[in-house]
Formats: sequence, structure tokens, C-alpha cells
Amino acid sequence: MERELWPLLYCTVRAVANDFSQKYVQIPGWVVLLTFLWAALHDRPVSWACDPDNWKSTKLRLPRLPSPATLSRRVDSVALGLLWRAVQERLRSANPPPSWLSFLDGKSLPVGGCTKDPDAGYGHGAGTMDKGYKLHTVWSNGVLPEAWEVTPLNVNEAPVARRLIPQLSGGGYLLGDGVYDVNALFDMAGQRGYQLVTPAPKAPAGRRRQSRYRLRSIELVQDAFGQALYGQRIGIEEAFGNVSAFGGGLAPLPAWVRGLSRVRTWVWAKLLINAARIIKRKHLRHP
Repeated sequence: MERELWPLLYCTVRAVANDFSQKYVQIPGWVVLLTFLWAALHDRPVSWACDPDNWKSTKLRLPRLPSPATLSRRVDSVALGLLWRAVQERLRSANPPPSWLSFLDGKSLPVGGCTKDPDAGYGHGAGTMDKGYKLHTVWSNGVLPEAWEVTPLNVNEAPVARRLIPQLSGGGYLLGDGVYDVNALFDMAGQRGYQLVTPAPKAPAGRRRQSRYRLRSIELVQDAFGQALYGQRIGIEEAFGNVSAFGGGLAPLPAWVRGLSRVRTWVWAKLLINAARIIKRKHLRHP
């Protein structure tokens, strides 16, 4: 996997880095980012990636490696965040033609119950109560989520969706589960050109004002077309499965990834690695 993905990741970061520069630093930001990606690709701590002996398997090495302290201090910074985002958008430009289906859901990222991590929260995981974090996403057919965010596991999905939906563009059907059955979310999705579709509510609507997009969703899931449409929601399980089921993928959080900012950066690295894998596997054009 390293031989296939590292050249694409390395060249992408180097190409994007041409538009970035930082004053008063000895280690360029692109070196810090690539060192972290090397660690994430091998599921190793940053201290492992900062050791030159662990780079012998590739010819695409870095001119100078940061110290573990330098990497840990800078990789989650605002300046590096701009570079992370630019690399993300460069990989996203390899997307296939847009799909009319998108999926709104979250994936739990549990940690050990005895962890001292103050940012981890208790919440519903995969059929059980866990402690950890959650990756909230809107997935379509692209190499990366259309929008995503990492929060503690106890954060409700509906409020996070209020921040994700405004990032969308293109329109189509947005499929979510019952937790997203909120009038405001239907209206927000409608304003972006999306019809949010959730399961039909079990309780009557009452006398509160109902979003016309919510009423449309209720109508949809009661006919054959709507039921077949909502059956496509299995696509989010495939997306979460694909990002996890390969060497270097988004496996359960390792013991050295703790704290919200570091978990977010680790997940970001895994999403970029998965994007590179999809580009290689589907032979997508990559600028």
C-alpha cells in the first residue's frame, strides 16, 4: 500500500506547497505535513516518523525531518491547517462526475473506557455506549466527504449537521437517519438544493409549523420510489467501510492519538490517504 499511495501523496503535497511559505521557521510546513502522513500511513506515532531509519523503504524522502516536539506543536496549527485544506481540495479535484445521492451520517471513533483524555465523551457507538469521538460526514461519490467534522462522541448529530449542510453545493437527495428529522435541517438542505430524506416519523406532526421539505420527505418514503431511494442509504456504510478496510485506513484510534485537535488531524490524514487510494484504484485523473 505504501508503494502505491506514498508517491501520489508526496507529489500532491509538494505541488500544493509551492503556493505556501512561512517566515521564521527552519522546517517548512510541507515537511511537517508529510512526516505526519508518513506516520498515519504506517499507523505509527509521530516519533517513529521522525526517525530517519524508518524512511529506508522509499526514495521519496524529506530533506530534513522535524523533531517529535516540533511536529506535535505545528501539525495542528492554523498555518498548517490552511495547507491541509489545500491538499484536501487538490485531491478532491479528482472527483468523478457528481452524483444526485448524498449521505448524512456519523461514525464513532471509540477509545478505551479508562482513558484520561478530557476531550473524549460518552455516547452511542456501534450498538453500545462508548467513550471517544465521532466523525460526522456528508458523503457522496467523491474521493473525500463533501463536508466533515470531528466532535466528542456525546455531541448530538443534528446540531453538527447544521454546520455541515451549508457547506454543500450541487443539489440532489440527502439521505439521513431519524436523528436528522428536524424541520430546520430540511429547510437548510432545501436552500442548498437538496431534498433531505429521513424515515417516516412514528408520531404525528402536531400543530407546529412543518417544513415543506419535511412533508415532501414523508410523502416520498411512503411510495415505492421513495422506499427504493432510501434503500440506497447503504452507500454510507460502504463509504465508512472503504475508509477503514485497508492497511493505513481509519482503524480504531491508536493509543497515541488523544485530544480533539490531534484526533481531527489523524482523521484528516486518514481521509487523504483514502482519497489517494480511491484515485489510484479508479484511475481518476489527478492534476
